[in-house]
Amino acid sequence: MKSGLMRLLAGAAAAGLGLSAVGAVAQQRPDYDFTMGVITSPGDVYTAMTQSLPERIAEATEGRVEVTVSDSLVAANQVANAVRDGRLPMSAALHTYISSEDPRMGIFNLPGLINDIDEYVAVREAFWREDVKTIWRDNWNAVMLADGAWCPTALFSKTPIHTVEDFRGKRIRIHNPQTAELMSALGALPVPMPTSEVTPALERGVIDGVFTSICVGAAFELPRVAPHVQDWAMSPVTGWVILINADTWAELPDDLKGPIETAALELQEEAFATYQTYIDRAVERIESLGSELWVASDELKAEASAPDIAGSAYSSWYARASELGIDGEAYVAQVREALGKE
Repeated sequence: MKSGLMRLLAGAAAAGLGLSAVGAVAQQRPDYDFTMGVITSPGDVYTAMTQSLPERIAEATEGRVEVTVSDSLVAANQVANAVRDGRLPMSAALHTYISSEDPRMGIFNLPGLINDIDEYVAVREAFWREDVKTIWRDNWNAVMLADGAWCPTALFSKTPIHTVEDFRGKRIRIHNPQTAELMSALGALPVPMPTSEVTPALERGVIDGVFTSICVGAAFELPRVAPHVQDWAMSPVTGWVILINADTWAELPDDLKGPIETAALELQEEAFATYQTYIDRAVERIESLGSELWVASDELKAEASAPDIAGSAYSSWYARASELGIDGEAYVAQVREALGKE
């Protein structure tokens, strides 16, 4: 009798533990499950930061919000549109991909205006970050949680491009309207192309060179097919941003918004603090592949961005700004003022 009672109690205890385990699993299920569209960008600080976001948010919200990162749900140039249209609740977009729609998003693409990460940060902190937050909210129905910058843009080419004349006749992959205008003015043929198509295009001779993040180029081992790596400071810094659909954000309770904002800002601080680390790794990788980074002199950079060459890039930028009711000249003057270049 006693042993039977003990077996009964043991069974009840086991059942209780089982129910507790089921309850614990159920309790661990997130209240909110978001998918975030990202761009394929191996080796870049962008990817390191966006890949870390799910863990950061899960920890900050004690598992109540889950984020799944995907680079295959929408095309790279659609990750911003997908958030605006409600096809994705979140994305990590590049400002430059929508610069043709709002030129303020591509201010760093204008030749000779913003030349490195320090100048980018100076303009960003002076006014530009708050400007683009408003643009994302008003025109793209998106809340900006954090921003950062891609590794510097480098030119990977099959033959050396070490003078302004070397650009002539070259077919160069570009990723924004202003660099396209600049290439045309230099006598090159600008070719828009997704990053995923660059390597085979170089192998087949469809293009002669490509502008892309030096970190991405190193990770893709572009020097194997384009051994000449050059820094011309052309569209040198590309900004990125982590977005959440404004309607989705509005539905979140305040006790989740605060921790998410804190986690995103911590990510943002780390992105800028570790920026140089990713560049150094990329340069080391390029050297291990038998190439080296060639840096254009200040005189060559100035020649390539002189008014008689870069004028068309500015003219088209001003024209697009005017169509949107924006005083482009005043906006550029604001950038120059922030940089002490008046």
